[in-house]
Amino acid sequence: MHNLHVAIIMDGNGRWAQRRGLPRTAGHIEGAKAVNAVVETAARAGIRALSLYAFSADNWARPSAEVAALMRLLRRYLMTETQRCIDQSIRINVIGRRDRLSAGLVRAIEQSERLTASCTKMHLRIAVDYSAQHSILEAARRAGSRPDLDPERFHELLDEVDHSASPAGPVDLLIRTGAEQRLSDFMLWQCAYAELYFTDCMWPDFAEEGLRAALDHYAGRQRRFGKVLAEAGS
Repeated sequence: MHNLHVAIIMDGNGRWAQRRGLPRTAGHIEGAKAVNAVVETAARAGIRALSLYAFSADNWARPSAEVAALMRLLRRYLMTETQRCIDQSIRINVIGRRDRLSAGLVRAIEQSERLTASCTKMHLRIAVDYSAQHSILEAARRAGSRPDLDPERFHELLDEVDHSASPAGPVDLLIRTGAEQRLSDFMLWQCAYAELYFTDCMWPDFAEEGLRAALDHYAGRQRRFGKVLAEAGS
């Protein structure tokens, strides 16, 4: 699994809580615990980059109390887990817009990124206030009408727009928990040839076992990228 870029749409926190008669925020708290287990499992598996969809641009439309709770959880995660990431040589990078985040959260993001900048084992990318459509449109605006623009350079522009600290490259495996089967405006450009893995498992229950099942599924896939492989016979 070395050199693999795995992206995860972490869905189902609210429904997990509601099925247990708990407030949706309780599901987000349990979901944060699942993040720890998945990050550690991914690092042990040798995954190069792990991109987690934590908060989409559309999530601002949720109840204000839920949005505030999510932002507090993110800030707490950065404050409590940065040292653990340093110990495991995991680089933290928050991708997405920052102009709509609070000043305190932006400072926490910048501090975690600065403290883990020299870590090399795995690149942990957390998508916050993220919209692939917005990123693509903004990158296209910055590109203008350049005749020499190619996919590689456009990908670099996307990284600039998204505050990507270092190139993560195309997504190899996209995982979505929570029973839904859609991309929800997440890394549309980078997922052009990604293998897609959907599971009914809600995010708080996903953890180590769920990630290993997804990786096993990926290992059995034959990636052709539009080509015909000799051994496939078709």
